[in-house]
Amino acid sequence: MISLSATFRALRSRNYRLYFWGQSLSLVGTWMQQVALGWLVYRLTDSAFLLGVVGFSSQIPTLFLAPLTGVAADRFPRRAILVATQSLFMVQALTLAVIVLLGVETIPLIILLSLFHGVVMAFDAPARHAFVVEIVDARDDLSNGIALNSALFHASRLIGPSAAGILIMLWGEGICFLANGLSYLTTIAALLAIRLAPVAEEWEHGRILSQFVEGVRYARGSLPIKSILLLVAFVCFVGMPYTTLLPIIARDVLHGDSTTFGYLMSGAGIGAVTGALYLASRPGGAGLLRNIMAAPAIFGIGAMALAFSRSFSLSFVILAVSAFGMMTVMATANTVLQEVVSERMRGRVMSLYTLSFFGSVPFGNLLAGSLAAHLGAPVTIFMAGTLCVIAALVFRAYYAEIAKGLGAPSAN
Repeated sequence: MISLSATFRALRSRNYRLYFWGQSLSLVGTWMQQVALGWLVYRLTDSAFLLGVVGFSSQIPTLFLAPLTGVAADRFPRRAILVATQSLFMVQALTLAVIVLLGVETIPLIILLSLFHGVVMAFDAPARHAFVVEIVDARDDLSNGIALNSALFHASRLIGPSAAGILIMLWGEGICFLANGLSYLTTIAALLAIRLAPVAEEWEHGRILSQFVEGVRYARGSLPIKSILLLVAFVCFVGMPYTTLLPIIARDVLHGDSTTFGYLMSGAGIGAVTGALYLASRPGGAGLLRNIMAAPAIFGIGAMALAFSRSFSLSFVILAVSAFGMMTVMATANTVLQEVVSERMRGRVMSLYTLSFFGSVPFGNLLAGSLAAHLGAPVTIFMAGTLCVIAALVFRAYYAEIAKGLGAPSAN
């Protein structure tokens, strides 16, 4: 029987505990902003395509900045990077709040602020993923710490979207952006309170581009790392944009309002938290490769079912199942990569992991928005689910070779 102490064992580390709880309020605000931004854009434009454009603009900077941000995470103190990025996220959210509360919001301005957010995220993500290693005391607790981070991120989805739906209905989207901006203060305070052991300054120096190329060669030379990154990139490209289309599902398919949208996002949060806690409860990351093989199929089947649902209750349950699959793909891939990568290459491989997500999702958002404008959101989501199932089958075909590269047991 799995105990709670085993499931939450990474919290025994003081620094990790500070970081974990410091993020909790900020992540609720992050989900509030995501829901409010999607609803604001669709309210202003009634355009599925522009929903995709805003999603694209917030994530595309990672594609161009990855050579810089991954090396930065290996060359400079990661806590300092995170304090800077969290401060800039706060500025972006408060700016959104001001323009919306003053009633001067425009789509070009929203796209510009989304691009700014994307630039900051490009630096934040690889440093954040690599920072976990510095704040978890026991190496055996690393996979647990990564899973708990995912659990916290998605547990916030249980509160943030529902709260955003209610606040939007009562006072509009601006109050959600304001709440998110203020919530970053807790994360910044936690980062400043963390006590890191003194270490010799071993940050690398040299040409940024050549160091990034070195990281790419390192990843390309490992079949497990290369295969996992490609799977994450493809699943995120075709599958993750379903969240961009949820405002359409909520309003036009289920005939609901902003509250309906918030509840649907919360349903996805339940599934994601369940998946993260399932991974956190596993000792030492046992069987993680099998999870990577099965999870895209779980997500895909759920997405295909969502395309046919016309019931809020059924859609809520289906989204929970789909999110369980998607979260398991992302958190398991993160854990496996962190456990096999060398410390010298950690920041660069984490930037490639970030690139596999943020570099593919914006193009997926554009494609999904365009397809939804012509074929409808349900058909687009069904196609995405089908492709994710196919991706799982392809990964299964190469499982034995990938498992051999990791020293994992075969699937048979």
